[in-house]
Amino acid sequence: MVKVNLSGCNSFIKKAEFDEYVSKALKAYDVLDSESGAGNDFLGWKALPDGTPESLLQEFEAVRDDWRSRGVNLVVVIGIGGSYLGARCALEALNHQFILPEGRPRIVFAGNNLSEEYLAEMMDLAARSNVACIVISKSGTTTEPAVAFRIVKEHIEARYGKEEASARIVAVTDAVKGALKTLATQEGYRSFIVPDNVGGRFSVLTPVGLLPICVAGYDIRAMLRGAADAKAAVSVRSADNPAVQYAAMRNLLYSGLGKKVEILVTFNPRLTYLAEWWKQLFGESEGKECKGIYPASATFTTDLHSLGQFIQDGDRCLFETTLKVEKSGRSVVIGSDPQNLDQLNYLAGQHVEHCNAMAALGTKLAHIDGGVPQLEVSIEAVNERTLGEVFYFFEAACGISAYLLGVNPFNQPGVEAYKKNMFALLRKPGYEAATEEILKKI
Repeated sequence: MVKVNLSGCNSFIKKAEFDEYVSKALKAYDVLDSESGAGNDFLGWKALPDGTPESLLQEFEAVRDDWRSRGVNLVVVIGIGGSYLGARCALEALNHQFILPEGRPRIVFAGNNLSEEYLAEMMDLAARSNVACIVISKSGTTTEPAVAFRIVKEHIEARYGKEEASARIVAVTDAVKGALKTLATQEGYRSFIVPDNVGGRFSVLTPVGLLPICVAGYDIRAMLRGAADAKAAVSVRSADNPAVQYAAMRNLLYSGLGKKVEILVTFNPRLTYLAEWWKQLFGESEGKECKGIYPASATFTTDLHSLGQFIQDGDRCLFETTLKVEKSGRSVVIGSDPQNLDQLNYLAGQHVEHCNAMAALGTKLAHIDGGVPQLEVSIEAVNERTLGEVFYFFEAACGISAYLLGVNPFNQPGVEAYKKNMFALLRKPGYEAATEEILKKI
């Protein structure tokens, strides 16, 4: 189960201060638990670990098996924000980092940017592959995924014909309304529902995340079991609740010590995209009303050779949360060399992961000495079950933390601002007046 270690903050805070914030976090926990706070119509994620029907999982597997029978070796997953980050971070964590396993399709992601080069090069790959597509959008009109889907859909229809295309495209969308739902009905696409009561950044355990993870060949039942374990652990009203502890400490460091930036650090590159998912979760949930901790991330030891100087000696505006993996999934031992020109024989016989662990401990001690408080969130290993645990843990902790901060964790009013300007500059119908105003500014 996910564990939280706050000892790296002991030299920065007083126990009485932390106890006070734990009390505040428990009150925020009560708001989340009773579902009485702002945004309480978006709490469907709480029931997903033990409330997802087996029949739905079997439908995902039917898509996976059908595409295998068609020889599909490339699946384009189209979505942006919460519509792709959960699946991507799971696949980045679970995939072999260099070799595509036999019999599993390659999963690529589109619709998360508007880069012409990115789309063109992805279509280069599609042209030499056997392609299927999962398109994820509540409305079907969000610009980035809509552009990508138009291009991918056109390719699939031209190459395989309309009838075969309907078997190679799956929509994850609204139950009854929206452009994508209308198209899915017209074209006969298999479709799955984005629940109305689950916001995008909390949707990894819905069809939004589970379908791509299943199609890639991974055990989504184990992921849900892990999430259920985490739910049991963080659903206890206690000062020892790890989600309460994490929320309390990060808010104490923010409000009490003025630490405005949290860096989520991992010493395992498999988890780099988990940090991207975490950044959206906390950034979009807490960054409002001119409040919130800025969520940043780093992958060590790599980024110690780029960001390490700033973290050690720069502005003391930050604290670190290390996402620790207790057990390596592989074994590599450092050998001995008769010449010892690299002066590494003192490490002969040691596992590389032992060196990594000592680098992590050395970094923690150095950063504490440099004035950077240290939190640690640890999981046993990287697999489907532990990913389910960490997904649910951070979702619950985020809800508690945002309520403690005094903001609605489940809305995102600021996300629309850039879209209005973009639509006006692209001269989208209905934005003519805004176009004139913007042109005066540039």
